[in-house]
Amino acid sequence: MDLSKLTLAQARKDLDAKKYSALDLTNAYLDAIEKKDGEIHAYIEVWKDSAREEAKKADALIASGKSQQLTGIPLAIKDNMLIEGRIASSASKILEHYRASYDATVIEKLKAQGAVFLGRTNMDDSAMGSSTETSFYGPTKNPRDTTRVPGGSSGGSAAAVAGGMALASLGSDTGGSIRQPAALTGVVGMKPTYGEVSRYGLMALASSLDQIGPFSKTVEDAHILFNAIRGHDPKDSTSLPDAPLSAERKSKTIGVPRAFLAKGCDADVLTAFEHKLSELRSKGYEVLDIEMPNLQYSLAVYYIIQPAEASTNLARYDGIRYGLSLPADTIGEVYTKTRGAGFGREVRRRILIGTFVLSSGYADAYYRKARAVRELIRADFAKAFEAVCAVVMPTTPSPAFKFGEKSDPLSMYAEDIFATPANLAGVPAISVPMGNVQRDGKDLPVGFQIIASHREEEVLFSVGKDVESA
Repeated sequence: MDLSKLTLAQARKDLDAKKYSALDLTNAYLDAIEKKDGEIHAYIEVWKDSAREEAKKADALIASGKSQQLTGIPLAIKDNMLIEGRIASSASKILEHYRASYDATVIEKLKAQGAVFLGRTNMDDSAMGSSTETSFYGPTKNPRDTTRVPGGSSGGSAAAVAGGMALASLGSDTGGSIRQPAALTGVVGMKPTYGEVSRYGLMALASSLDQIGPFSKTVEDAHILFNAIRGHDPKDSTSLPDAPLSAERKSKTIGVPRAFLAKGCDADVLTAFEHKLSELRSKGYEVLDIEMPNLQYSLAVYYIIQPAEASTNLARYDGIRYGLSLPADTIGEVYTKTRGAGFGREVRRRILIGTFVLSSGYADAYYRKARAVRELIRADFAKAFEAVCAVVMPTTPSPAFKFGEKSDPLSMYAEDIFATPANLAGVPAISVPMGNVQRDGKDLPVGFQIIASHREEEVLFSVGKDVESA
């Protein structure tokens, strides 16, 4: 089997046709991990023995005619999702030895289908970063060019799929943490509508923004994995009620917020984007220039709301109940020493920012104003979707950058400029490869981002397949 070309949909057909067993498939991926991951470092931990046992159980289900869509499919899981009995550290020293006491809802759903778990993937410390450079375990490299980052915070999950070390994977997206690494590694990455996939058992970063979603080689595979993990969950108060997703697309009209794209996007990325738009026109799409005046504030709004919610959520890591605990004479000193040693520099920076914008005298000037502008951004999307079926733009303003190149926090944050609006609005978005641009004589992938209206994921998949085939 050629793992570089194998898709989830094809593997399902092959497994059911007995072309190879789930154990054969799992062993092929474990061999690939052993050969490649020493250099790439997509995984923090690989579960060889349990993966083989899960594959054997999957083969028994297939033999008995009880296989489901993901039975025997080898997947990689981001290190911030709980799997009972497994370490889940969020790539942070503060949770280095924490073992999950229960399964996240998405894991329960995958287990119920008989999926195979290859291991937990690397990520930015506490999911704060856009390059996977902040991980306590060291950075992940981009399989397309190992001198460059794979993006973040779900860089390990993206690299595992791009490097042929997992058939598909799960990541989480707070401000582009699935779509951005998908674009930089040349795979498909999707963020569902907020509340469409349960967050129960996902380590909280920013509770009004976080969503779990799939990485895959194709739009079809992303669709399959999304369908497996979506659905209402009474254990998640933000989970949406079950409802069939509309498969009907209102039109083939897509909108481009031109004024927004003019801010800081590399010229060759824009050229690749325009080329893809031309291909879509040849497929019968109408492309409209649209006004979304408040998108320009998305990055500023995001980097107020996200640190504010993170500072609140991460307050639970206090050295008392679980995780790292450093002894000291007073409770206050325990907190200070534990968090100072347990959280990386970027996490500490964002906690300080978040605490500041929530503090007395500043909440009105920063946090509440950011929330008000967030509503304006939502209104921009609502108005746009009255005229178009999807809003499209590049996923990132540039291709993968070199390690250490974005050491200034502001230049790193700017990488999220096109990804954050969808999280702030709570709408679904997907990144699909749209070709390559050259840097230092190497072809580097870039992504085409499609954003649809609330609970219109089927539009993403429909347009995404046309982008893919163009």
